[in-house]
Amino acid sequence: MEVKRQIAIRSRISDLANSIFVKKEGLEPSYVLTDLGLKISKAKIVGTVVDKFISEDGNYSSITVADDTGTIRVKAFKEDVNIFEKINLGDLVAIVGKIKQYSDENYIIPQIIKKIDNPNFELLHKLEILKTLEIQKRIFEVINTEKDKFSDLEELKNYLSKEYSIDPFLSEGVLEFLLQTDKIAEIDHKPLIIEKIKELDQGKGVEMSKLIEQIKIPENTAIELINELLEDGVCYEPHPGIIKIA
Repeated sequence: MEVKRQIAIRSRISDLANSIFVKKEGLEPSYVLTDLGLKISKAKIVGTVVDKFISEDGNYSSITVADDTGTIRVKAFKEDVNIFEKINLGDLVAIVGKIKQYSDENYIIPQIIKKIDNPNFELLHKLEILKTLEIQKRIFEVINTEKDKFSDLEELKNYLSKEYSIDPFLSEGVLEFLLQTDKIAEIDHKPLIIEKIKELDQGKGVEMSKLIEQIKIPENTAIELINELLEDGVCYEPHPGIIKIA
């Protein structure tokens, strides 16, 4: 099998931390599949270091990086643990790395990490992401509209390539996400959501963003189910963005 060189995709942290992780075997890289059907196996993020850790035996180190969408851990092992040596809490950093998963946590194995002194670099990063998301959103809408007209996926991908100039790789990601969403829709996740609220609630309710991160289903699906629980009176919002069991 020919293995294509992985390109680092500028990403929001929430798209890496909260998206479906797809594990592949052999030389084919694993990846996260975002809500817009974008496959990301190698990402570039920009964020602020909010936590730093090194194990007592010196074989493991990590930093936690935050942007305005969420947080993610960046981990290093054995001979690579010193990669964070010059990185401190509060530093703005740019990181390129591969997406991995362990115990349902998506994280990054860093290949490049740099401190950023110019805050405009972060703004440029966000603008580039917005452009990518706009393009991907249009692709997603086209494919979602056209997919039911074809029973053969290869025929559909060829049509999308010819009529809309959509790269088959991008088509595959969107179609895979739509299939995953259909499978998820067949499962009743409401009991899981209710149990997770009970587990996380320390008395004042649970932040919706934290709840969505914990239940590990696509964000748009999770929001839809939570809204249904609110409409049914099973849950309520004591404050905006905070969820409690009624």
